[in-house]
Amino acid sequence: MMLMEQSQVPLAVLPVAQFKEHLRLGTGFGDDGVQDGVLETYLRAALAAVEARTDKVLIERDFAWTVSAWRDLGAQTLPVAPVSAITALVIVDRLGAETVIDVGKYLLDKDTHRPRIVSSSFVLPSVPVAGQARIEFTAGFGPAWGDLPADLAHAVMLLAAHFYEHRHETAVSAGAMPFGVSALLDRYRNVRLFGGRG
Repeated sequence: MMLMEQSQVPLAVLPVAQFKEHLRLGTGFGDDGVQDGVLETYLRAALAAVEARTDKVLIERDFAWTVSAWRDLGAQTLPVAPVSAITALVIVDRLGAETVIDVGKYLLDKDTHRPRIVSSSFVLPSVPVAGQARIEFTAGFGPAWGDLPADLAHAVMLLAAHFYEHRHETAVSAGAMPFGVSALLDRYRNVRLFGGRG
């Protein structure tokens, strides 16, 4: 299984000015924008860390996920949430030939934690030996920063500030995620039961 990000969060969506206010950086100087690149880096790092901890995509973008076999013949749980649309299902044989599956043969079962692609009949299209299925989908709370739930947006700000304030430290601490951030993320974490099945 491999999840590939097909598009990135545009710079225009990142709340760099809001982050400057959060850090209480000075304003009104001729070099106000000198740290914008650094702040963008910490915002992107915090976004990535929060997404990895919660299996939630914060800002909407496109993904392609490949699997070599279905875990359940009638449905397959997707690796991240929330998913707003499945844009393609492609079966690839061992020689690389691709077959695009008709959209009427599957549908998206939306879920806060575990969205699934579900067969509209009995089973999903079979994956050939040494082949794979590629599911292309759009995931995220929305295309703008304001679409995020307030607690997740605040967690990103807190974590980005933590990264910024400790940018010169080289030692790895035992508690890499600050407690305040962890507390905000706990309700979004996906609890996996039965080996992640179902």
